[in-house]
Amino acid sequence: MNIQEILKLAVEKNASDVHLVVDAPVLLRIDGELTGVDAKKILTRKEVEQMVFSLLNEEQKKRFIKDRELDLSYENDEEARFRVNLHYERDNVGLVARVISDKIPTLEDLAMPKVVYDLVNLQQGLILVTGPTGCGKSTTLAAMINYINQNRKASIVTLEDPIEFRFKHEKSIIIQRQLGSDMVTFNEGLKHVLRQDPNVIMVGEMRDLETISTTITLAETGHLVLATLHTYSAAQTIDRVIDIFPPHQQSQVRAQLSMTLAAVISQRLLVKTKGGRIASREILLNTPAVSNLIRENKIAQIKTVIETSSKDGMVSLDHDLKKMYEAKIISKEEAQSHMNNPELLEKFRII
Repeated sequence: MNIQEILKLAVEKNASDVHLVVDAPVLLRIDGELTGVDAKKILTRKEVEQMVFSLLNEEQKKRFIKDRELDLSYENDEEARFRVNLHYERDNVGLVARVISDKIPTLEDLAMPKVVYDLVNLQQGLILVTGPTGCGKSTTLAAMINYINQNRKASIVTLEDPIEFRFKHEKSIIIQRQLGSDMVTFNEGLKHVLRQDPNVIMVGEMRDLETISTTITLAETGHLVLATLHTYSAAQTIDRVIDIFPPHQQSQVRAQLSMTLAAVISQRLLVKTKGGRIASREILLNTPAVSNLIRENKIAQIKTVIETSSKDGMVSLDHDLKKMYEAKIISKEEAQSHMNNPELLEKFRII
């Protein structure tokens, strides 16, 4: 199989990712599990190199060989799109390609709770979508931008690496900027974004101190800012943002976050009992109580506030997992494997 056939197969099989690794078969991730296309066909170094370099132009080849890493978006003849990461491992070329749906999801498609609709109608504030790699953070951001595009007259600027979902202007106008081709660095893009007259700013990933600092400052200037972060819970997200700053700046950052943070949506992807995957979410809203805890550096108490504030629209991960299990969407084992307190389901059985 050539690379085009492999990518086409991934779309047909509804895979989320493609892996090309020397001395392994072609691997597809389907419903969270890696599956070999043909276990008897082991890829050689030459075969992987040929497939990888067939995707690149001369400039990209030079950059990849020099930097030993390259991220790009790719579209094949079938009009399917992929977010591609190229890398070296043991001096061999490797590829991981994420399949990007040509259909932009809606909040309804993702079964978002009502509170998220309220959040994307905000005029200002910082909304963080967090979770481990491959948990659907980009898809959630796309659905939120899609909702704003369809319901508000706004100027939306996205900064991405690379561009994944491609939007069409509806009620809003959307400027999509890609790292490498449209901006040199995320931080430079963020520094100049205010001159592009945005109402809403989407940051594909807050990846370092500079990006996080600038993103928080943008939220302070009266814009709605959506961004992602690789953390496992809402409380850990607050800790991570604060801890990345030097100790002498952390008090100031806590004060900034307490005023600018609107919400943290932390999610995991779970395997459904009838096949496919679904996101489970923990939602933290920056109520006066939460704002006070952030300002006073009592982050450990946030988990308790989430568990006792469902009336405000907050959702704890364990509650969401229990609800999915009760609805027979996921198995007991799947729910417990992601719970903070798996014993909640020990004496609970669905009939």
